[in-house]
Amino acid sequence: MRFDGSHSPRRIVCLTEETTEWLYLLGEEDRIVGISGYTVRPPRARQDKPRVSAFLSAKIDRIIDLRPDCVFGFSDLQADIAAELIRRGIQVTVFNQRSIEEIFSMLFQVAAMVGQAERGSALLDSFRERLARIEAVGRGLARRPRIYFEEWDTPHISAIRWVSELIALAGGDDCFPELAVQSLGKNRIIDDPARIVARNPDIIIGSWCGKKFRPEQVAARAGWQEICAVREGQLFEIKSSAILQPGPAALTDGLDQLHRIVLNWDQRERP
Repeated sequence: MRFDGSHSPRRIVCLTEETTEWLYLLGEEDRIVGISGYTVRPPRARQDKPRVSAFLSAKIDRIIDLRPDCVFGFSDLQADIAAELIRRGIQVTVFNQRSIEEIFSMLFQVAAMVGQAERGSALLDSFRERLARIEAVGRGLARRPRIYFEEWDTPHISAIRWVSELIALAGGDDCFPELAVQSLGKNRIIDDPARIVARNPDIIIGSWCGKKFRPEQVAARAGWQEICAVREGQLFEIKSSAILQPGPAALTDGLDQLHRIVLNWDQRERP
C-alpha cells in the first residue's frame, strides 16, 4: 500500500522554525495554521501565518482555537508546552535532533507525514550532495583552522553537535568537540575563559541567539588579545536563524557561510 498523504495532518502548528521552512520547501505550506514568533525563514511565513509561540512558551488557548490535528515541536525545552497540549487533547510530535544525521531523519519523517516522502527524499539528496562537495574541498586544505563557535556570550556556551559537525565539513576543527556532544546548553558552558585562550582559535564565530554578535566586545575580553583570531581580525557572525535552526537552514546557508569563512582564512594563510 502506498501512503499518499490523504490521511496526513491537514492543520499543523509549528512551534519552531525548521519544520515551517521545510513544509514551505515541500510545497505544503497550506497545512500550516500557526508558527513560532521567532520564524524568519521563509520571510513570507510571518505575513502568511499567525504567530502562536515563542520558544519556551506558547499561547495554548490560541493554538487550540486553530484546531490543529498535529503540532510539531523541538527538544526537551518544549516538553512543558507539549505536555499541556497533550492534556488538552492535541496530537503533538516533538523531535529532538542534535546531529546532522538526526536532522536528516527528522526532515524525512515530516515529509512522509504530509505525503511528500518522494519530494522530501529528492531535496534531502540535494542537501547530501552539497555537504559532500563542501567536505571534499575542506579535505584539500593545507591546514584546518581551529574554530571557536560561541552560541552565547555570558556565560560562554560553545557549539552544539550539529554545528560542530558542520564546522568539520566546512574544513575546520571545533575547539571544544568534547562539549559538542552535550545536548543541553548548560552542559556546554565554559566557566573559565582561559580555556578558550589556551586553545587559541584561528577563527571565532559568534551566533548569539536573540542579539547581535559584537566582535569588538569579544576582542576586548581580558587576555584574548593573545588569541590568533583576535590578532588577525578573524571574528565573524553567523545569524542564529541560519545555523542554530536544526533544519534546512543549517544544512544550506549555515554551512555555506561557515565554508566561506574557512576558505577566506585559507587564502590569507597561503604564502
